Amino acid sequence: MFHDATFTHLARGEALDDGAADFPMDEDAFRGLYDRTARGLWAYLARVTGDREQADDLLQETYYRFLRAAAAHENETHRRNSLYRIATNLARDARRRNLTRGPSYGEEIERVASDGHSAERTADLTRALSSLKPRERAMLWLAYAEGASHHEIADTLGVRPASLKPMLFRARQKMAALLGRK
Repeated sequence: MFHDATFTHLARGEALDDGAADFPMDEDAFRGLYDRTARGLWAYLARVTGDREQADDLLQETYYRFLRAAAAHENETHRRNSLYRIATNLARDARRRNLTRGPSYGEEIERVASDGHSAERTADLTRALSSLKPRERAMLWLAYAEGASHHEIADTLGVRPASLKPMLFRARQKMAALLGRK
């Protein structure tokens, strides 16, 4: 997923494009962070974009930008929130530029169905999710798949924490209505 050569250049402080700043994280620390966060971050990107291939590209770009930012982080939670914020912004930018091919959930349906879930139930869930706005999908995914707190979700999506509760409530209601469970 993440190319070793990219990390090596960044770790040395070498410019890949327009100059890299000081690099506060060594290679082992980065690899540990990547191992702990990449799977969940990829799943988030795949769900938000509806495109597994685009999620691969955005995942790599997320870590690249995270490294290039060379920001000091207080703790693991702060680093994780920073990664999700970068990923959210990249997904939003990709959507704006119409880089998405549209939802391609066929592979996801097959994967979940093969994990023992009903293909029909999975297809219903996938259709409902694809009917939601990207921000609504992101909120629901972060809240229920990632277990993020309301403050973390608000920070990631760039909304006020006080605004998040009603937005999340409406997204849940919309999802329930789409699934026929009012």
